[in-house]
Amino acid sequence: MSAFWVPPTLRGYRRAWLGADALAALTLVAVALPSQMATARLAGLPAVVALYAFLSGSLLYAALGTKPHLSVGADSTIAPVLATAATAVAAAGSAGYAATMAFMALVVGALLIVVGLLRLGWISDFLSTPVVTGVLAGIAVEIVVRQLPVILGVKGGGTTTLGRLGALSGQIGRTNGWCVGIALGVLALVIVAQRIDHRLPGALVGLVLSIIAVDALGLASHHGVAVIGAVHGGLPHIGLPSAPWSHLRLLVAPVLTVAFVCIAQTAATVREAGADVAAPDDFNRDLIGVGAGSLAAGLMGAFAVDASPPNTAIVSASGSRSQLTNVMAALIVLLVVLVATGPIRQLPEATLGATLVFIATKLFRAGQLRTVLRFDRLEFALAVSTLVVVAFVGIEQGVALAMVLSLADRTRRTARPQDTVLGREPGTDHWIPVDIGHTTEEVPGIVVYLMYAPLWYGNADYFRNRARQLVSAAPSPVHAMVLDAVAISDIDYTGLRALGDLVAELRRQGVTLAIARSSHLVHHDLKHGALLEQLGPGHLFTSVEAAVEALQHPPA
Repeated sequence: MSAFWVPPTLRGYRRAWLGADALAALTLVAVALPSQMATARLAGLPAVVALYAFLSGSLLYAALGTKPHLSVGADSTIAPVLATAATAVAAAGSAGYAATMAFMALVVGALLIVVGLLRLGWISDFLSTPVVTGVLAGIAVEIVVRQLPVILGVKGGGTTTLGRLGALSGQIGRTNGWCVGIALGVLALVIVAQRIDHRLPGALVGLVLSIIAVDALGLASHHGVAVIGAVHGGLPHIGLPSAPWSHLRLLVAPVLTVAFVCIAQTAATVREAGADVAAPDDFNRDLIGVGAGSLAAGLMGAFAVDASPPNTAIVSASGSRSQLTNVMAALIVLLVVLVATGPIRQLPEATLGATLVFIATKLFRAGQLRTVLRFDRLEFALAVSTLVVVAFVGIEQGVALAMVLSLADRTRRTARPQDTVLGREPGTDHWIPVDIGHTTEEVPGIVVYLMYAPLWYGNADYFRNRARQLVSAAPSPVHAMVLDAVAISDIDYTGLRALGDLVAELRRQGVTLAIARSSHLVHHDLKHGALLEQLGPGHLFTSVEAAVEALQHPPA
């Protein structure tokens, strides 16, 4: 068998690791089982479907992935997007709805595999951390709003966040106290367990106790507590979903959104797991593993899967040594599906709603938002804008806005970059910014300019105008300008033209331009743009001090 098909974490596997992996698998199942079933509810599908998704995601990633702890399964981040898209082409709860969800899993899986094979995993970098935080917080708000009717025991209504809140406001008087009590009790159990040790199965304990309470007190038959009903277990039917391909054009936007979120979340999960920075090929193989999991889920009639940050953290903290943990967890879930679905029929929907609310609190990273606010108000505004659009307009629109805002912010920063004038530190040959609070000395007649950005068409005019201003605003007549190019990574054609125009303009004013500390890449750009000839011989220096010494005394 080729090495590609052997999980890297099982190469050189030691028998001594088996106990740790088995214990970690039990811990993972105890935490993941309730959350997976809750995610099925969020997706509008039977609870067992999410267990099939967990089974396919865990096994296929274990076969194809590279990270020893990464856990893959049904995920609450993408479930709302999938549910909203499916309701656009089929009624929720219908056979067509389930087929559409499976169809999207196949397409999402295929997209992730193609991205991995073409080594395009770098596109995950197009979302900055603040806007990713905003996307997740917006999804958290939507999850909570979707679950409020379940927790309150009312019918609910509406198709948007504002619509759901409006419908809920007219039904508050019909709140079912038993549902609220169950939800609060389960939520309290989960929170307390997490505070003691996040490996404790608070959600599983809440699930079992709520089932016992419903059965013993007759809450479903006498007090109107909604339960999930019969769960049809057994092995899944394997086959292509019956959804017509004509639906694909209606599903393009949500499918692309889900695929992109899977790429971004997989990258984030790998980083948050504390693993070494992944090699590009490893990350692309991880995407292939996640994509294969979605393909298998679609063939099982389930929905798309994604890397799970909380489950991955649990696997890591539980002492897992390899992907065998996830394989064992999948086999335990399979056993539950085959022989233990009977008692689940009495599971209150409020229990799943409370579980989802807890998951939402993990997605809404208020601490990180506060950190972003302290660091940069503009980046905080980008995060909040993304949050609002995701929560109240739509996740696809929010993700699209997040990408645009991330790129726009980065473009703004490089189009109007930070720059400074340098001065010599007294008694040394070091040239440092004059505005950092240290004493510096200037050399009369010479301006030393440093720009912290590549020179490209977005800032070419800005660069030329700044250089002009510095020369005209100098306290004494300027006969030379030194461009410290250490922070210029490259120069494009427009930037090269701007630099050439500046050289010619300054020369007409009797000012010589020299360049110091340029990289070999910038030197290449200057040479191929014929700017070295325009600068003239001896105007390229290895240090600012060497340039200043050479230009200090103008020719008579």
